[in-house]
Amino acid sequence: MQTILVANPKGGSGKTTLTTNLAAYLAWQNQRVIIWDLDRQKSSLDWLKLRPAELPSIVSLDATRDEIDPEIPENVDWLLLDSPAGMHGKNLAHALKFADKVIVPVQPSVFDMTATRDFLDRLVEEKTIRKHKTFISVIGMRVNPRTRAAVTLEQFLHQYDLPVLTYLRDSMTYVNAAFTGRSIFDLPHYQNERDLEQWQPLIDWVK
Repeated sequence: MQTILVANPKGGSGKTTLTTNLAAYLAWQNQRVIIWDLDRQKSSLDWLKLRPAELPSIVSLDATRDEIDPEIPENVDWLLLDSPAGMHGKNLAHALKFADKVIVPVQPSVFDMTATRDFLDRLVEEKTIRKHKTFISVIGMRVNPRTRAAVTLEQFLHQYDLPVLTYLRDSMTYVNAAFTGRSIFDLPHYQNERDLEQWQPLIDWVK
């Protein structure tokens, strides 16, 4: 089983969007996927409740974020952890124990970058990171490449020795799909072609 932690202490950074869409992609690859939603709002689980039965199945893990060793079903290929805002200290260290890879979504705003700066500093100091047991990547979320904000975000992320895999555009495609329990990977090709191109570096890294 491979475990991916999607984390950023800033609320609204795009963690659930990344988690649900990545889960859907993996499910379309005939992989058995479980989402463990660590956030009290349970947005990922609400999305799963809306997911049409005819789409590839994704399972929710019935466990609280405080459980040390949750019971995970057998024959699972991927476990995705959708983390809460403000996760740090012992909670962060606990989540990293499960994670093979960590994805950090960042938006091009001064508030997001300020919050993420401290988080990335703490993240790279974690024992599991220093021993290279966990791998980290960064994703730019809701980015319009033609804006000053996008340039500022790129400059901010350049200071860290971490791969910035891709920039995902600010698109209502994600929002509209989520309303019906879908991801961009569940949509017709004419609706998601541009988004799939942006996702490919992340997919390659996860694999």
